[in-house]
Amino acid sequence: MFTSSDDPFGYAYDPVLRKWYEIELPYMVKTSRWFIASSSGLVCFMDNDTRSELYVCNLITKCCFRLHEPPNLRFCDYSALAISVDRVSTSYEVTVVKSRQVPENYFQWDLSIHVYDSVAMTWTTPVTEMLTGWRGGDESVICNGVLYFLIYSTGSFQEHRHGLVCYNLSGRVLGRGLLARGFVSVPCSLTCGRLMNLKGELVMVGGIGKADRRDIITGIGIWVLENGKEWREVGKMPHRFFQGFGELDDVFASSGTDDLIYIQSYGAPALLVFDLKKSQWKWSLKCPVTKRFPLQLFSGFCFEPRLEISP
Repeated sequence: MFTSSDDPFGYAYDPVLRKWYEIELPYMVKTSRWFIASSSGLVCFMDNDTRSELYVCNLITKCCFRLHEPPNLRFCDYSALAISVDRVSTSYEVTVVKSRQVPENYFQWDLSIHVYDSVAMTWTTPVTEMLTGWRGGDESVICNGVLYFLIYSTGSFQEHRHGLVCYNLSGRVLGRGLLARGFVSVPCSLTCGRLMNLKGELVMVGGIGKADRRDIITGIGIWVLENGKEWREVGKMPHRFFQGFGELDDVFASSGTDDLIYIQSYGAPALLVFDLKKSQWKWSLKCPVTKRFPLQLFSGFCFEPRLEISP
């Protein structure tokens, strides 16, 4: 967990020992201005300003590798970053889903998928197409060789503000029709939707919006995608915990690894933990980071500490 500042320092939480440790990110990473994704010991950073700097790092060994810039990535409105590591070969793939508004047309957005292969050390762009009524965002994850990313409604004619798109990275096909091939509806109106890969299962966390006021959430839910198309609710935050997030404050963050999902308000360093295996909610040990001024924000991400993986 980090404060939203230019300091590459923070604290890492070990859920087994229930202990916080000081941690330092690579010197070039300014935590408040980077997209972050992780998989099997590696963490990928992409700067939010120019999207021209990408690094893959092992935060334990301090080993870092800079990827060369993906094609045309600077010219976009939204970017979603994901990484997947093969545990056997230790090779990895990095994906960036780029979304750019068609000039003077809010309903049409150009979307492209860029894939980096660590073995070939090259980028490919297997998908480029135009979406009508939807745009890409900044949320994606790779699970069992499939890239999942959330898309967002650009018009009131959609039932929900979110949708999920699935793209099989192993069976890349050039051409159009991404939504027709791999669109999955979300279970309800969501805010702050987040995707995560927990032991090979695609998990989504989101605020449950009111039917008539989507900006007001009535709770926070957790779902697992089954058979690539059906959502199963596996958890809903109890009201005694939900009160701490505030009914009118629908801005929260979540991240997960192994069987654990961490949920936090951006304005506080407290972490609420949901154990997927035990279906149990509890607070983590209090984070040592302190709130220095009223509008200070906090952010964080999960990663698996491993020594044998190198970028």
